[in-house]
Amino acid sequence: MPSVAQKSTSVESLSSVFPLTLPIPTPSTHPGLLSINDVHREEDLLRNPSSFRAWWTAIQTTRDAFNAELKAEQNTSSPDEISILLGPLATPLPRRAFQCLTYLYEAAIAQFPGSFKLWKAYLNMRMSYVLEKPVIKKRAGGKKKFPDMKEALEEESDDREEWVGGLDGVVGWDEWKSLVATYERALMWLPKLPRLWLMYLSVFSHPMCPPMLSHTHARRTFDRALRTIPPSLHSRIWVRFLLWAESKGGVTTVSVYRRYLAVDPSVTEHYTSILLAPVDSTPRPLEAAKLLLSLARKASRGEYTSPEGKSPYQLLGDFLDVVERFSDDVGLDVEETLRANEKKGANEYEQNHEYDPDEDPLSPQKLDIERIVRVDGLEVYKDQAGRLWTGLATYWIKRGEFDRAKSTFETGIATVLTIRDFTQIFDAYAEFGESLMGAMMESLEDPDDEDDEDTQETEKELDMKMKDFEALMDRRPFLVNDVLLRRNPNDVQEWEKRVALWGENDEKIAETYTKALETIQPRKATSNLHRVYVNFAKFYEEGGTTSSAEPDLDSARKILEKATKVNFKTVEDLADIWCEWAEMELRHENYDEAVRVMQRAAAIPKNIKINYHDHSLPVQARLFKSLKLWSFYVDLEESIGTVDSAKAVYDKIMELRIANAQVIVNYAAFLEENQYWEDSFKVYERGTEVFTFPISFEIWNIYLSKFVKRYGGSKLERARDLFEQALEKCPPASCKPLFLMYGKLEEDFGLAKRAMSIYERATQVVADDDKFEMYSIYIAKATANYGLPATRPIYERALEVLPNRQTAEMCLRFAALERKLGEIDRARAIYAHASQFCDPRVNPKFWQEWNSFEIETGSEDTFREMLRIKRSVQAQFNTEASYLAAQTNSAKQGNGAVEDVSTQGADPMAMAERQGNPTKGPAFVAATKTAVPNADSSVDIPQPETNLDEIHIDDEDL
Repeated sequence: MPSVAQKSTSVESLSSVFPLTLPIPTPSTHPGLLSINDVHREEDLLRNPSSFRAWWTAIQTTRDAFNAELKAEQNTSSPDEISILLGPLATPLPRRAFQCLTYLYEAAIAQFPGSFKLWKAYLNMRMSYVLEKPVIKKRAGGKKKFPDMKEALEEESDDREEWVGGLDGVVGWDEWKSLVATYERALMWLPKLPRLWLMYLSVFSHPMCPPMLSHTHARRTFDRALRTIPPSLHSRIWVRFLLWAESKGGVTTVSVYRRYLAVDPSVTEHYTSILLAPVDSTPRPLEAAKLLLSLARKASRGEYTSPEGKSPYQLLGDFLDVVERFSDDVGLDVEETLRANEKKGANEYEQNHEYDPDEDPLSPQKLDIERIVRVDGLEVYKDQAGRLWTGLATYWIKRGEFDRAKSTFETGIATVLTIRDFTQIFDAYAEFGESLMGAMMESLEDPDDEDDEDTQETEKELDMKMKDFEALMDRRPFLVNDVLLRRNPNDVQEWEKRVALWGENDEKIAETYTKALETIQPRKATSNLHRVYVNFAKFYEEGGTTSSAEPDLDSARKILEKATKVNFKTVEDLADIWCEWAEMELRHENYDEAVRVMQRAAAIPKNIKINYHDHSLPVQARLFKSLKLWSFYVDLEESIGTVDSAKAVYDKIMELRIANAQVIVNYAAFLEENQYWEDSFKVYERGTEVFTFPISFEIWNIYLSKFVKRYGGSKLERARDLFEQALEKCPPASCKPLFLMYGKLEEDFGLAKRAMSIYERATQVVADDDKFEMYSIYIAKATANYGLPATRPIYERALEVLPNRQTAEMCLRFAALERKLGEIDRARAIYAHASQFCDPRVNPKFWQEWNSFEIETGSEDTFREMLRIKRSVQAQFNTEASYLAAQTNSAKQGNGAVEDVSTQGADPMAMAERQGNPTKGPAFVAATKTAVPNADSSVDIPQPETNLDEIHIDDEDL
């Protein structure tokens, strides 16, 4: 390894190589510039000094020749210490090429001093020999329109020039100085071209640029560029300027960014991040905090939009992060904060003030964090109170002001309005307590601390902190309840929870009830406000939660008396108050007092035309129309009063027209229990007059059944009149039970003929859904009274009026009747009539029954006709979409349309049919005998194994 002395000697020897281009090399000063081969070029240039093409061709030819030689030399050379210092000028060949090209460019520029093309090529050539070749970065797409400054800084930082090597700034100081001088001469001729300025400014970013050029000279060059080029192009210079300032750090960064922020504040957020994490200097948190506070205030007023998409609250959150991180450098201490709060009234700045030291980054005055959090945070962002209070408390914790932090936590918990904010503050509060106790425990475990007095003090303080922490945990349910009550002080359920939290503390429970009744506004309260009064009264009635005290009925009565004057939301709430009061008196056997309470509650005013649903009137004015109140009152009179007093209450209910069907039934039942039969029937009649169907149906049903049970046939005409009166207005959907009861009455106490006429009338009046059942009952009654033949006209009328689905079922019954009567032809005609309503694939039961009927009683012709009708009906139903869907469902469900043949094995006719055509279904087979023996015959008729005379009939052959 070479020593330091050897290195310095080598540097001094290398310095003798320079300067190469200062002064400008010419053939007179540097005889080696020209060779025999260059004479022709020089003569041509002397003959055509004003030809740009001649100069450009000569320069390009010379450059290409030197490049070829340099490329060959680079392939054979290896890097050493000299190449690291001199970079591209490490060998004589590039130095000679550099001088020759400089000579040519300088001669050309003397002829064309205003040519940008020539200057650019010349400067690029000089930069390639001094700065080395830059690293070319591949970019996708072309250069788009200049973006905003934040994006421009990001893109420019990614696209900044990078060099592989370069000429050392100490050894090649003359060449660096010559390069800068060349740029200065170029800008003297072309001062308005931004490209030249950008090329010039990029020189100062080279890592080997001498400090004399890359600092002060660079800053002044940036300033000159901004003063020279048009304002519309300043943004391109500022991008380089800001990046250069960031690389220098310290005061340079601050001063340059401050200048730019006066023109464009959009990069303030980026600047604050630089202030908090500088490259090679100390952070400036106070300035960053003031800038962020200013941005947050402007954003809340709509005067600033964050280029990073941050909301005003997020900007304030960034400010709080800085405050928490640099609490000592940014904010005032406790004493200064208290003094600032005292002077706040005298020195309060208005909203549109011209100067505020809290927003001035140049002002050394620290910030009043508490006032800022309250004014700019809590008053503006009320839904983020948890984060703001936690940030303020963290600020005091970082400053070591634990008592102030504790009071901040307590204040925050006592003011937030949402559970989310409360949870955030409480968790931070608990974590603070745990960390504080953990630190104190660690200090007690430290063996270096041997002072007994300090140890005892720490133990006492630790015990106190642990008690406070346990108390905080115990207070949590109460604090949560406080939050909910602050959010809605009219929440009845939360007040009830508050009472439950106190457990058996009667004093606190009474205090909570009293505060609840003072706080809740009845018209804004949630449901069941009356339960608060009732539960409060029960609290005194039962002698507290543990019943350890004497029952205080007077206090309970006072509470309930006060509750009767409250304007509740609904009348039912007030009615519950009166009912609970009466029940309390009943529990203590004060029966007369209970009746008096209900008499007070049910007092009827002179004007009874008040609308019960008129909410503009207080509930006390509408209470007399509360059915709930009257129902309780009448139950009370039935229990402890007399019959006359109960009847009087029922009559008042009827007069006020607030009775429902249940009240009518209860009134009538009460009179019936006391043997007032006629009076109970009158009540039923009044109920049927007041109510219409379907409500009056229940009253009529009970009334008629009671009347028939009471009088039977002794008052038959009156009973008939009642039934006719009931059926007169009864809708078809409800009249079936009344007709059945009417018919039963006539059967038991009247005439059978009259009963049949009632049933026939019922079949015409009842609803369509009930007609089938009604006809079935009518047919059964007719059969019992007149016999089977008398039911034929009933069946015929039923087939005319019933729907198709029920007609088929009725036809089967009708056909069964005719078969019993021996009318085979009539039965077959009925089957044929019903077949038009029965799809063979949906209603297989009908066709199986008809098939059995034909096998038992038919002939070959009738069986053929049955099959023909079946195919016709099936074809008809196949063309209707609704029946196709029904058939599909039937097939999916596997409803057993086709029975297993094994179930018919005992039927010889079925066996013959299967033998005749097993794929197409049953076919008719001629019998070997004309008569079938009786079932009781003992003669065993042999069946042949095969039938030579069997007739094969297919469905398609018919």
